[in-house]
Amino acid sequence: MPDFLRDPAAFVPLASLIGLFVGSFLNVVIHRLPKMMERDWHAQAAELRGEAPPQGERFNLAVPRSRCPHCGHLITALENIPVVSYVALRGRCGHCGAPIGGRYPIVEVLTASLSGYAAWHFGFGAAAIGALFFVWAMIALAFIDLDTQLLPDDLTLPLLWLGLALNLGGTYTSLSSAVVGAMAGYLALWSIYWLFKLVTGKEGMGYGDFKLLAAIGAWLGWPLLPLTILLSSLVGAAVGIALILFARHGRNVPIPFGPYLAAAGVIALFWGEEITKQYLGVF
Repeated sequence: MPDFLRDPAAFVPLASLIGLFVGSFLNVVIHRLPKMMERDWHAQAAELRGEAPPQGERFNLAVPRSRCPHCGHLITALENIPVVSYVALRGRCGHCGAPIGGRYPIVEVLTASLSGYAAWHFGFGAAAIGALFFVWAMIALAFIDLDTQLLPDDLTLPLLWLGLALNLGGTYTSLSSAVVGAMAGYLALWSIYWLFKLVTGKEGMGYGDFKLLAAIGAWLGWPLLPLTILLSSLVGAAVGIALILFARHGRNVPIPFGPYLAAAGVIALFWGEEITKQYLGVF
Protein backbone atom coordinates (compact mmCIF):
# COMPACT_ATOMS: atom_id res chain seq x y z
CA MET A 1 0.00 0.00 0.00
CA PRO A 2 1.19 3.56 -0.69
CA ASP A 3 3.02 5.19 2.21
CA PHE A 4 0.83 8.30 2.00
CA LEU A 5 -2.07 6.29 3.47
CA ARG A 6 -0.19 6.20 6.76
CA ASP A 7 -0.84 9.92 7.04
CA PRO A 8 -4.22 10.48 8.79
CA ALA A 9 -4.78 13.54 6.60
CA ALA A 10 -5.00 11.16 3.63
CA PHE A 11 -6.31 7.97 5.19
CA VAL A 12 -9.26 9.48 7.09
CA PRO A 13 -10.81 11.33 4.10
CA LEU A 14 -10.25 8.28 1.88
CA ALA A 15 -11.94 5.99 4.39
CA SER A 16 -14.83 8.46 4.72
CA LEU A 17 -15.27 8.62 0.95
CA ILE A 18 -15.18 4.84 0.64
CA GLY A 19 -17.66 4.65 3.52
CA LEU A 20 -20.00 7.01 1.69
CA PHE A 21 -20.20 4.69 -1.32
CA VAL A 22 -20.31 1.58 0.88
CA GLY A 23 -23.26 3.20 2.67
CA SER A 24 -25.05 3.42 -0.66
CA PHE A 25 -24.41 -0.30 -1.17
CA LEU A 26 -25.57 -1.06 2.38
CA ASN A 27 -28.92 0.52 1.50
CA VAL A 28 -29.21 -2.13 -1.20
CA VAL A 29 -28.25 -4.89 1.24
CA ILE A 30 -30.72 -3.66 3.85
CA HIS A 31 -33.56 -3.60 1.31
CA ARG A 32 -32.78 -6.70 -0.74
CA LEU A 33 -31.19 -9.29 1.54
CA PRO A 34 -34.42 -10.00 3.52
CA LYS A 35 -36.33 -10.32 0.24
CA MET A 36 -33.68 -12.72 -1.07
CA MET A 37 -34.04 -14.78 2.11
CA GLU A 38 -37.84 -14.84 1.71
CA ARG A 39 -37.50 -16.07 -1.87
CA ASP A 40 -35.14 -18.81 -0.73
CA TRP A 41 -37.62 -19.89 1.96
CA HIS A 42 -40.43 -20.10 -0.60
CA ALA A 43 -38.20 -22.12 -2.95
CA GLN A 44 -37.23 -24.52 -0.14
CA ALA A 45 -40.86 -24.90 0.95
CA ALA A 46 -41.90 -25.69 -2.63
CA GLU A 47 -39.11 -28.27 -2.90
CA LEU A 48 -40.26 -29.96 0.32
CA ARG A 49 -43.79 -30.12 -1.09
CA GLY A 50 -42.44 -31.71 -4.26
CA GLU A 51 -43.37 -28.67 -6.34
CA ALA A 52 -41.37 -26.67 -8.82
CA PRO A 53 -39.81 -23.59 -7.21
CA PRO A 54 -41.63 -20.35 -8.02
CA GLN A 55 -40.27 -18.56 -11.06
CA GLY A 56 -39.72 -14.85 -11.13
CA GLU A 57 -37.37 -12.09 -12.07
CA ARG A 58 -33.75 -12.69 -11.15
CA PHE A 59 -33.20 -10.92 -7.86
CA ASN A 60 -29.99 -10.46 -5.90
CA LEU A 61 -27.74 -7.65 -4.69
CA ALA A 62 -26.67 -6.82 -8.25
CA VAL A 63 -29.82 -7.23 -10.35
CA PRO A 64 -32.31 -5.88 -11.18
CA ARG A 65 -31.25 -2.25 -11.33
CA SER A 66 -32.59 0.01 -8.60
CA ARG A 67 -35.86 1.68 -9.47
CA CYS A 68 -38.45 3.98 -7.97
CA PRO A 69 -40.96 1.83 -6.04
CA HIS A 70 -43.78 4.20 -7.06
CA CYS A 71 -43.36 4.58 -10.83
CA GLY A 72 -40.71 1.97 -11.71
CA HIS A 73 -38.29 4.59 -13.06
CA LEU A 74 -34.79 3.08 -13.34
CA ILE A 75 -32.31 5.01 -11.20
CA THR A 76 -29.54 6.46 -13.34
CA ALA A 77 -25.91 6.76 -12.28
CA LEU A 78 -26.29 10.51 -11.72
CA GLU A 79 -29.33 9.90 -9.54
CA ASN A 80 -27.39 7.38 -7.47
CA ILE A 81 -24.52 9.50 -6.17
CA PRO A 82 -24.59 9.16 -2.37
CA VAL A 83 -26.16 12.12 -0.54
CA VAL A 84 -25.46 14.51 -3.44
CA SER A 85 -28.22 13.07 -5.62
CA TYR A 86 -30.67 13.11 -2.71
CA VAL A 87 -29.98 16.79 -2.06
CA ALA A 88 -30.08 17.68 -5.77
CA LEU A 89 -33.40 15.90 -6.21
CA ARG A 90 -34.70 17.43 -2.96
CA GLY A 91 -35.55 13.99 -1.66
CA ARG A 92 -37.89 13.12 -4.52
CA CYS A 93 -37.93 10.82 -7.54
CA GLY A 94 -36.67 12.66 -10.59
CA HIS A 95 -39.43 11.12 -12.73
CA CYS A 96 -42.66 11.08 -10.70
CA GLY A 97 -41.78 13.34 -7.78
CA ALA A 98 -42.60 10.72 -5.12
CA PRO A 99 -40.68 11.23 -1.86
CA ILE A 100 -37.49 9.22 -1.30
CA GLY A 101 -37.06 7.87 2.22
CA GLY A 102 -34.70 9.87 4.39
CA ARG A 103 -33.08 6.66 5.59
CA TYR A 104 -30.95 6.46 2.43
CA PRO A 105 -28.81 9.53 3.12
CA ILE A 106 -28.83 8.77 6.85
CA VAL A 107 -27.24 5.35 6.26
CA GLU A 108 -24.73 6.86 3.82
CA VAL A 109 -23.69 9.69 6.16
CA LEU A 110 -23.57 7.36 9.17
CA THR A 111 -21.38 4.88 7.30
CA ALA A 112 -19.05 7.61 6.05
CA SER A 113 -18.75 9.19 9.51
CA LEU A 114 -18.01 5.93 11.34
CA SER A 115 -15.60 4.84 8.60
CA GLY A 116 -13.65 8.08 8.91
CA TYR A 117 -13.59 7.78 12.69
CA ALA A 118 -12.37 4.17 12.49
CA ALA A 119 -9.51 5.31 10.24
CA TRP A 120 -8.60 8.10 12.66
CA HIS A 121 -8.98 5.97 15.79
CA PHE A 122 -6.86 3.01 14.68
CA GLY A 123 -4.60 4.53 12.05
CA PHE A 124 -3.68 2.73 8.87
CA GLY A 125 -3.33 -1.01 9.39
CA ALA A 126 -5.17 -4.27 9.93
CA ALA A 127 -7.12 -2.94 12.92
CA ALA A 128 -8.56 -0.05 10.89
CA ILE A 129 -9.41 -2.23 7.89
CA GLY A 130 -11.10 -4.77 10.15
CA ALA A 131 -12.96 -2.01 12.02
CA LEU A 132 -14.38 -0.77 8.72
CA PHE A 133 -15.88 -4.17 7.94
CA PHE A 134 -17.15 -4.49 11.51
CA VAL A 135 -18.88 -1.10 11.39
CA TRP A 136 -20.38 -1.76 7.96
CA ALA A 137 -21.79 -5.10 9.10
CA MET A 138 -23.23 -3.55 12.28
CA ILE A 139 -25.02 -0.84 10.29
CA ALA A 140 -26.51 -3.34 7.85
CA LEU A 141 -27.63 -5.70 10.63
CA ALA A 142 -29.12 -2.91 12.73
CA PHE A 143 -31.30 -1.55 9.94
CA ILE A 144 -32.33 -4.99 8.66
CA ASP A 145 -33.45 -5.92 12.17
CA LEU A 146 -35.35 -2.64 12.51
CA ASP A 147 -37.24 -3.41 9.30
CA THR A 148 -37.80 -7.15 9.55
CA GLN A 149 -36.70 -8.37 13.01
CA LEU A 150 -34.21 -10.61 11.23
CA LEU A 151 -30.44 -10.89 11.70
CA PRO A 152 -29.34 -12.87 8.63
CA ASP A 153 -26.82 -15.69 9.06
CA ASP A 154 -25.32 -14.48 5.79
CA LEU A 155 -23.93 -11.53 7.77
CA THR A 156 -23.57 -12.72 11.39
CA LEU A 157 -21.70 -15.98 10.73
CA PRO A 158 -19.06 -14.59 8.30
CA LEU A 159 -18.61 -11.72 10.77
CA LEU A 160 -17.92 -14.19 13.57
CA TRP A 161 -15.33 -16.11 11.56
CA LEU A 162 -13.68 -12.92 10.33
CA GLY A 163 -13.30 -11.73 13.92
CA LEU A 164 -11.61 -15.00 14.90
CA ALA A 165 -9.36 -14.82 11.84
CA LEU A 166 -8.23 -11.27 12.60
CA ASN A 167 -7.49 -12.21 16.19
CA LEU A 168 -5.20 -15.03 15.12
CA GLY A 169 -2.58 -12.28 15.22
CA GLY A 170 -4.10 -10.49 18.21
CA THR A 171 -5.51 -7.57 16.22
CA TYR A 172 -8.08 -6.65 18.86
CA THR A 173 -7.60 -9.31 21.54
CA SER A 174 -5.90 -12.65 22.01
CA LEU A 175 -7.21 -15.66 20.09
CA SER A 176 -8.15 -17.44 23.31
CA SER A 177 -10.14 -14.39 24.48
CA ALA A 178 -11.85 -14.22 21.07
CA VAL A 179 -12.83 -17.90 21.15
CA VAL A 180 -14.16 -17.62 24.70
CA GLY A 181 -15.91 -14.38 23.70
CA ALA A 182 -17.70 -16.11 20.84
CA MET A 183 -18.84 -18.98 23.06
CA ALA A 184 -19.78 -16.77 26.00
CA GLY A 185 -21.60 -14.27 23.77
CA TYR A 186 -23.81 -16.99 22.32
CA LEU A 187 -24.42 -18.80 25.59
CA ALA A 188 -25.20 -15.62 27.53
CA LEU A 189 -28.20 -14.65 25.43
CA TRP A 190 -29.15 -18.28 24.82
CA SER A 191 -29.43 -18.73 28.60
CA ILE A 192 -31.46 -15.54 29.00
CA TYR A 193 -33.74 -16.67 26.17
CA TRP A 194 -34.53 -20.01 27.79
CA LEU A 195 -34.85 -18.57 31.29
CA PHE A 196 -37.33 -15.98 30.02
CA LYS A 197 -39.23 -18.62 28.07
CA LEU A 198 -39.44 -20.96 31.06
CA VAL A 199 -40.73 -18.16 33.31
CA THR A 200 -43.15 -16.47 30.90
CA GLY A 201 -43.79 -19.04 28.19
CA LYS A 202 -42.80 -16.43 25.58
CA GLU A 203 -39.76 -15.90 23.41
CA GLY A 204 -37.89 -12.78 24.49
CA MET A 205 -35.44 -12.63 21.58
CA GLY A 206 -34.39 -14.45 18.44
CA TYR A 207 -31.48 -16.76 17.69
CA GLY A 208 -29.95 -14.07 15.51
CA ASP A 209 -29.25 -12.03 18.65
CA PHE A 210 -27.21 -14.94 20.06
CA LYS A 211 -25.12 -15.10 16.90
CA LEU A 212 -24.61 -11.34 16.75
CA LEU A 213 -23.31 -11.20 20.33
CA ALA A 214 -21.12 -14.23 19.58
CA ALA A 215 -19.66 -12.33 16.61
CA ILE A 216 -19.02 -9.27 18.79
CA GLY A 217 -17.30 -11.51 21.34
CA ALA A 218 -15.15 -13.03 18.58
CA TRP A 219 -13.97 -9.55 17.59
CA LEU A 220 -13.52 -7.88 20.95
CA GLY A 221 -12.97 -10.76 23.37
CA TRP A 222 -14.89 -11.87 26.43
CA PRO A 223 -13.85 -8.97 28.77
CA LEU A 224 -15.94 -6.50 26.74
CA LEU A 225 -19.06 -8.67 26.62
CA PRO A 226 -20.48 -7.44 29.97
CA LEU A 227 -20.14 -3.84 28.77
CA THR A 228 -21.80 -4.69 25.45
CA ILE A 229 -24.73 -6.43 27.15
CA LEU A 230 -25.12 -3.63 29.70
CA LEU A 231 -25.07 -0.84 27.12
CA SER A 232 -27.47 -2.61 24.76
CA SER A 233 -29.86 -3.43 27.59
CA LEU A 234 -29.87 0.12 28.97
CA VAL A 235 -30.46 1.71 25.58
CA GLY A 236 -33.02 -0.91 24.62
CA ALA A 237 -34.93 -0.43 27.86
CA ALA A 238 -34.89 3.36 27.52
CA VAL A 239 -36.11 3.25 23.92
CA GLY A 240 -38.75 0.63 24.76
CA ILE A 241 -40.15 2.70 27.62
CA ALA A 242 -40.15 5.83 25.45
CA LEU A 243 -42.03 4.03 22.67
CA ILE A 244 -44.65 2.77 25.11
CA LEU A 245 -45.09 6.15 26.79
CA PHE A 246 -44.87 8.53 23.84
CA ALA A 247 -45.51 6.51 20.69
CA ARG A 248 -48.28 4.30 22.07
CA HIS A 249 -46.27 1.23 21.23
CA GLY A 250 -48.08 -1.85 22.51
CA ARG A 251 -46.32 -3.67 25.31
CA ASN A 252 -46.87 -6.99 23.55
CA VAL A 253 -45.41 -5.72 20.26
CA PRO A 254 -41.80 -7.00 19.99
CA ILE A 255 -38.95 -4.51 19.76
CA PRO A 256 -35.84 -5.70 17.87
CA PHE A 257 -32.77 -6.03 20.09
CA GLY A 258 -30.22 -6.25 17.27
CA PRO A 259 -29.84 -2.48 16.72
CA TYR A 260 -28.93 -1.99 20.38
CA LEU A 261 -26.44 -4.85 20.30
CA ALA A 262 -24.92 -3.41 17.12
CA ALA A 263 -24.65 0.09 18.61
CA ALA A 264 -23.12 -1.30 21.80
CA GLY A 265 -20.67 -3.34 19.75
CA VAL A 266 -19.48 -0.25 17.88
CA ILE A 267 -19.12 1.69 21.15
CA ALA A 268 -17.14 -1.20 22.67
CA LEU A 269 -14.92 -1.38 19.58
CA PHE A 270 -13.88 2.26 19.87
CA TRP A 271 -14.11 3.01 23.59
CA GLY A 272 -14.76 -0.29 25.37
CA GLU A 273 -11.47 -0.53 27.22
CA GLU A 274 -11.59 3.11 28.36
CA ILE A 275 -15.20 2.81 29.55
CA THR A 276 -14.42 -0.41 31.41
CA LYS A 277 -11.40 1.15 33.15
CA GLN A 278 -13.45 4.17 34.17
CA TYR A 279 -16.27 1.96 35.40
CA LEU A 280 -13.93 -0.25 37.43
CA GLY A 281 -12.16 2.84 38.73
CA VAL A 282 -15.38 4.00 40.39
CA PHE A 283 -15.22 0.92 42.63
